[in-house]
Amino acid sequence: METDGCYLNCSITLEWISMQGVTTRKVNYRSAQLRLIRNNIRQILIQIQADKTKTVFKLLLHNINILNRFMHEGKATIKFNEEGCTLFLFNAPESQLTSFLKTIFIKMTNGKSDNVIKNPLAKHLSANVNLGGTQDISPATTGEMNVAKEKALLMGTSRKTITTPSPSNIRKRKLPSEFHKVSAAKKLYTSSTTVKLTEEQNEVLEAVLRGKNIFFTGSAGTGKSYLLRRIIGELPPDVTTITASTGVAACHIGGITLHQFAGIGLGNSNLECCYKLASRPNIAACWRKTKYLIIDEISMVDSQLFDKIEAVARHIRKSDKPFGGIQLILCGDFFQLPPVKKNDEKSKFCFESESWEKCVHYNFELRTVHRQKDPTFVQLLNNIRIGRVTDNIKNILKATAKQSIEKDGILATRLCSHVREVDEINESQLNNLEGISKIYIAQDSDDSMTKTLNQQLSVPGKLILKVGAQVMLLKNININDGLVNGARGVVTKFENDIPVVQFCSGKVYHVKSEKWTVRIANGNLISRKQIPLKLAWAFSIHKSQGLTLDCVEMNLSKVFDAGQAYVALSRAQSLETLRVIDFNEDQVWVNTNVLQFYKKLRRNLFNSKLIPLGKKSKMK
Repeated sequence: METDGCYLNCSITLEWISMQGVTTRKVNYRSAQLRLIRNNIRQILIQIQADKTKTVFKLLLHNINILNRFMHEGKATIKFNEEGCTLFLFNAPESQLTSFLKTIFIKMTNGKSDNVIKNPLAKHLSANVNLGGTQDISPATTGEMNVAKEKALLMGTSRKTITTPSPSNIRKRKLPSEFHKVSAAKKLYTSSTTVKLTEEQNEVLEAVLRGKNIFFTGSAGTGKSYLLRRIIGELPPDVTTITASTGVAACHIGGITLHQFAGIGLGNSNLECCYKLASRPNIAACWRKTKYLIIDEISMVDSQLFDKIEAVARHIRKSDKPFGGIQLILCGDFFQLPPVKKNDEKSKFCFESESWEKCVHYNFELRTVHRQKDPTFVQLLNNIRIGRVTDNIKNILKATAKQSIEKDGILATRLCSHVREVDEINESQLNNLEGISKIYIAQDSDDSMTKTLNQQLSVPGKLILKVGAQVMLLKNININDGLVNGARGVVTKFENDIPVVQFCSGKVYHVKSEKWTVRIANGNLISRKQIPLKLAWAFSIHKSQGLTLDCVEMNLSKVFDAGQAYVALSRAQSLETLRVIDFNEDQVWVNTNVLQFYKKLRRNLFNSKLIPLGKKSKMK
């Protein structure tokens, strides 16, 4: 796979439109390769060649408009104004598409192609140039990237860009607003693809790109969710189905619940009934088009459900291959929250299913912790994760009970094992505050889907706030200012009905409505617009999974499942921001089957990295 930004593999449509607005020619290719090249007078072109034809198109990158609003869905549009041609890109891996568009912007910002075009003689020559004399464009250098990044950041203050001229007095047909910015060139520099993966993360990504069925795990804070988003960005969206075991986890990665995708309800029925449910036309169509299936928080999927879904995949896709030939990317930590028990039955873990061994080709474990920087705290959490509580760990956690972790009127969030307890604490604390209540009702795109949105989003449909309310931010607003998902704050006042919140980072922010989009089983999108806050005197351990909390308090006396204590403790950034009340070592335990699974996993990982000794084979 090419990674230098000069190549792109995706589906395309080319459309030529006359001055009268009539389509004169149109071509579609399900699979095509795009290359950035230069001709013999240093102009930049896009070369397009379909996989199954010898037809080649070469389009000059001059006087173009780019629409990248839907880049995260693998879609973009490039309009070649002088040729009257529009290139539609779709089903492109997001990271490839981002790198490709970024390279176009960098080269046109730093290159000499515009100077050539502005010279009348050069323009005349370019019309008659032999495009056969071309060469691949060189990858963007660090210097070019820095210059282009500075220019991209300035685009918010000026409409004049390299690719889109400033508006003239001549009245022109109005284009969508997105076309008037190098299609939000700034957006190209906020992509997660700009952060380099660690060596262990890159090993996982490479296995996925080699077509392997994988499971990757790691303790809390090792970047599992971040890596999963990077993997998603490398896969073609139209044939990639993103799921998670819970609605909140699915929302974090832009997917749907595994139950929604599978189409078999709760999975309680017998296999024949599951076949019938999944054979409904819209469900079966999703199964058949899926080439890559991602399942996050796999630890909460029980063995029976996994086996049923695997059997359904083979039945619907009419294939005897494991999961009907779908490539699996599984992510989770079995030391964290286990499957939900049904009717007091003892649920088995996914790895205990009959299908696991034949479906999962490779296992990986991420070992580098990014959330916590204190090695003492990291070591403590690693011990708690496997159920080991030494006298030293007990003393350290008990000592936190006396810590004052409040700051600037921001109280610690109490993590609770039961949702009912969370609601009671938040409601009573809000009622104890004096002052006028402000009520914020969410705007849902489809009122009939409100229940689904409530299940899959952490943002409430109805939010009641007062001055002094302890709140948590539910969306990444500005990472540099500490305004991230999970940031804690307190409402200090209201200005024009907009809550003003003082956050732990010191930032004071006027919290305006934000939009969340959720994809449902049929592929349609539904959305909710709401103030991105939630009451945070208390929060449930289950819903805190994946979050990093600024200051957190807990009493673990009511934990009822293996791994709950570990999940709660690992939400804290450091020992200094943690308060544990009445800690008892009996609150920490793990499932013995999980311990055995990880023991075997690590032994296999170790053996796979051993270099066999012996005579070197002769080179042929």
